[in-house]
Amino acid sequence: MDNVNILGVTIHHVTIPEAVDCIMGYLEENGTARAVYTPNSEIIMMGYRDEELRKILNRADLRTADGIGVVYASRILKKPLRARAAGFDIACTLFEKMGKKGKTVYLFGSKPGIAERAGEEINRRWGVTVAGCADGYFDAEKEAAIIADINEKRPDVLLVCLGAPKQEKWIDAHREMLNTHVCMGLGGSLDVLAGNVKRAPLFFQKTGLEWFYRLCKEPKRIGRMMDLPRFAWTVLRKGKQYPQG
Repeated sequence: MDNVNILGVTIHHVTIPEAVDCIMGYLEENGTARAVYTPNSEIIMMGYRDEELRKILNRADLRTADGIGVVYASRILKKPLRARAAGFDIACTLFEKMGKKGKTVYLFGSKPGIAERAGEEINRRWGVTVAGCADGYFDAEKEAAIIADINEKRPDVLLVCLGAPKQEKWIDAHREMLNTHVCMGLGGSLDVLAGNVKRAPLFFQKTGLEWFYRLCKEPKRIGRMMDLPRFAWTVLRKGKQYPQG
């Protein structure tokens, strides 16, 4: 797949339907689980500062542009992405196809009880069988039990919702030992599916202002949101230093 190199992290030129078709293809394969990440501006900045995280992101089989800032950055670099391909939207479209094909999903992350509620909604809306659930609070002993449960259930897709960069690091460290076809890092998606957190209205999504809606709802995010202007400035200053494929 063609890609754009944004501060050392390569993002694939795929739309949501194309990303879903790619993942559905992975479900028919055998071997090591495929990794799918959906970096936004904040995650790319984390990778820019952390070489090991940057390598982890680039080891994924599929990386899509979760935020509108990533799309704007690609335009600055003269390799414009056709559209934003947010992780939540990819997941919802994927569930629709999985439900029709009888595929299963395992939900891992968020606070206790959230994954179960999200699983009920996924099954109700798309008919996807939820093979198992585990919350994101674990020590070494509980982690071993979660891995054993995943391997026993053998889900087609494992959604890891531990927040970035923890989820990407966890997938990279464990995917070779997991009995699943695809591991996807999806941040706070379980909270949205469970109804615990409301996603921004469609207007904010379409205009690329979803970040502003979230900031209004959670003012404490202001520190994290400061990475957005830093990201734009860094791409303008240093983005062209990274070779484009």
